Amino acid sequence: MKEKKLVPRRRFEEFQNADAWEQRRLGGISDFITKGATPTTYGFNWEEEGIPFFRNDSIKDNRFVFGKYSYISEEANATLIRSEINCNDILIAITGDIGKVGIVPKSIEKANINQHMAKVRISKDTYSYFVYQYLSIDEMQKKYQKVKTGLSMPQLSLEQIRDTIIKLPSIEEQKKIGVFFKNLDNLITLHQRKLEKTKALKSAYLAEMFPAKGERVPKRRFAGFTGEWKYQQFGDVLKYEQPTKYIVEVASYSDKFNIPVLTAGQSFILGYTNEVNGIKKASSENPVIIFDDFTTSLHFVEFPFKVKSSAMKILDLNSLDNNLYFIFYALKNINYSPHSHERHWISKFSKFQELFPSKEEQHLIGNFFKKLDESIANQRKKLNKLKAMKQAYLEEMFV
Repeated sequence: MKEKKLVPRRRFEEFQNADAWEQRRLGGISDFITKGATPTTYGFNWEEEGIPFFRNDSIKDNRFVFGKYSYISEEANATLIRSEINCNDILIAITGDIGKVGIVPKSIEKANINQHMAKVRISKDTYSYFVYQYLSIDEMQKKYQKVKTGLSMPQLSLEQIRDTIIKLPSIEEQKKIGVFFKNLDNLITLHQRKLEKTKALKSAYLAEMFPAKGERVPKRRFAGFTGEWKYQQFGDVLKYEQPTKYIVEVASYSDKFNIPVLTAGQSFILGYTNEVNGIKKASSENPVIIFDDFTTSLHFVEFPFKVKSSAMKILDLNSLDNNLYFIFYALKNINYSPHSHERHWISKFSKFQELFPSKEEQHLIGNFFKKLDESIANQRKKLNKLKAMKQAYLEEMFV
């Protein structure tokens, strides 16, 4: 039987007829592989500034994200010099989220790591960003999950990391693939930062455009509005509908169907049904809020839907004198955590009071946050599309 050649499904044009990829041990293409240690074990204290010291929360979703790092002294770093990290070193989580990888960015001249991460310094005749991307593909991540040792605290050993098999093309093809993914990662990072900046901006506006505790007016207002806001009960401004007639009959979902089945919990859209009866006809002109009667989580909905269970209330305006999106955020601002498994809308939330401005000010605030949320949703959609595109390329461009 003819042995299958090690070539990827997708290849850059100039490498279409290039040699097949070769299998190499990770230890064989690395200058050295080691792990970190805890400075306090060696008698050193944490410092206010100095050399950054990273833990394995610095790796998330196979990316280096800094995490909550500390500082150590130059003396401590010199003692722990074997685990000093520099730009382009690869980090692998060997406990916790085992096998997750990151690569040290250019912004870090030198730093150090704890014992829950391994450091892999790739030899100069191999392109580190290529190896980093290779270690992040699903196949490699699943292999690390299979080889982990230990029951109470699973971990990867340095020997298991050294024995990891990497399939390599020529150094020229490595660089071409590595640079391609580096540019894609930079684009993903750019969109991620833009999303985080918009979310931070929204949080700042929420803190300033609703009155602080003990106040009757917000810190920031639209021009032309003065005077104190007035307390109203949510039960006076909202009416509720039981969801019973909208419950899906068969929990058989498919993305091929059109009508979403909702829960008021975190998952929100459970799937899609082809049922045509018992549909709640929400729309942008007639939106509703779905309120989880037990957890008190809620979602704003402006499209037709069915529901999974009766454990919610469907909330709507009692009159057009209020803005539903403003009320949605007024509800989210309530500082309340359920302490028992009971229904909360009628017994508690409908009786809660919150400060309300005039109808006109409500509309301006509600529409402002609605546009901000739409911007966040669009940014998140673009980011997820880029991540999905990267995942597809990873599957096709590596062996």
